[in-house]
Amino acid sequence: MTEFEDRQGKTIAVGSDEAKAAEKLTRENDRGHVFHSWSAQAKINPLPVAKAQGSWFYDYSGKGYFDAGSQLVSANLGHNHPKLVEAINNQLGRVTNLNPAFASDVRGELAEEIVRKAQGDFSHVFFTNGGADAVEHAIRMARKHTGKAKILTAYRSYHGATGSAIMATGEARRHGNPTTDGDIKHFWGPFLYRSAFHATTEAEECERALQHLEDTIDFESDVAAVMVESMVGSSGVIAPPEGYLKGIREICDRKGILWIADEVMVGFGRAGRMFAYENGGEDIQPDLITFAKGVNAGIAPLGGVVMTEAIKSTFDETPYPGGLTYSGHPLACAPGVAALKVYDLENIYSTVRELSSSYLEPRLRQIAKKHPSVGNVRGTGFFWALEFVSDQEAKTPLGTEAMSALGAAAKEAGVWPMVSGHRVHIAPPLTSSAAELQFFLDVLDSAIDKADAAL
Repeated sequence: MTEFEDRQGKTIAVGSDEAKAAEKLTRENDRGHVFHSWSAQAKINPLPVAKAQGSWFYDYSGKGYFDAGSQLVSANLGHNHPKLVEAINNQLGRVTNLNPAFASDVRGELAEEIVRKAQGDFSHVFFTNGGADAVEHAIRMARKHTGKAKILTAYRSYHGATGSAIMATGEARRHGNPTTDGDIKHFWGPFLYRSAFHATTEAEECERALQHLEDTIDFESDVAAVMVESMVGSSGVIAPPEGYLKGIREICDRKGILWIADEVMVGFGRAGRMFAYENGGEDIQPDLITFAKGVNAGIAPLGGVVMTEAIKSTFDETPYPGGLTYSGHPLACAPGVAALKVYDLENIYSTVRELSSSYLEPRLRQIAKKHPSVGNVRGTGFFWALEFVSDQEAKTPLGTEAMSALGAAAKEAGVWPMVSGHRVHIAPPLTSSAAELQFFLDVLDSAIDKADAAL
């Protein structure tokens, strides 16, 4: 990158005094006034970003970084996809703010498209501002529909940072938050590499995890719904074993409870399908789906809950006790409509599946075999994880210093990696070319030498 535009549309050359001044002001305002999530405020130094395009973003010096995490696994179509930008521009000046009690053409079209394209028999969509409040409302709907209180969610899960959503989260990010929802209980999901069930095969892990879930339901009783990420996201990138989601459907049907599929992170192509639960078989569907991020490729805040007719009809005569000022905001829904068209016209889902099987998976397994610090590689589609250990047999997580060195080496070479504890999550934009993926993995391969050195 040799130049960028500032907020007033003025073109500024990188390396110029104007660029340096703009970077300085951005950094000062951020450190002086912005409170960052999940951070010790005095220990962070966020990178000022001047421009983003495609699979890349750029700092004020002009250095580019391949966006290996699609920001927070949301920029599914990269940055500034022209069709999404066009959709927002077209909506500007038409209707830019609308009370959700009115009908909106773009909101209605997006809901119709999601219902029509999702695998299964669905009826309506309730739009939210993002993933966490989609989870909040799915939980509320499940409770109102069933008349039961308890929600079961898995350990090694993340469902959001608001009241019930953070209580539903099954890992350390829940800690330190007050218990605002005591009717959420946890169970162990399948994860063969660190099995809670002493399993030796995926089939054993699946069978034992399902039995554990059913036992938990029986001992808890009064269960309204089981909520699981269709593929575990930020808590480890863990795809369910074959038969697990189908088993959840069968147990829920037999017990008279609902299945909520959390697709906030993995929906809209991340796992090679519109929704990741579709990888569990052609004949299954959840009762409720939560989504966000990829619905409009993260270009504006938007989420929602997809529901069956049975759940929708619960509120035909009795008002639903909830709402949001910006539910289905026109400037967020317009690029959502455009994004669904792009996913189809550019064959995004099938391309993700093809590149995953032909390049991403083989290359990642080659990298894992080469480096003694890599303990496990797993994933599907454009969502993978490398887990780093200091002892292969004991599976001891690699230390922070080594992981920091790995991350620094990748950034120096032009890749912004998604480092999460002792793992690297691989979640590039779904529009990334084969050449970009090769560049990214070449850099990652080299950076892992830093982790190996710690051994």
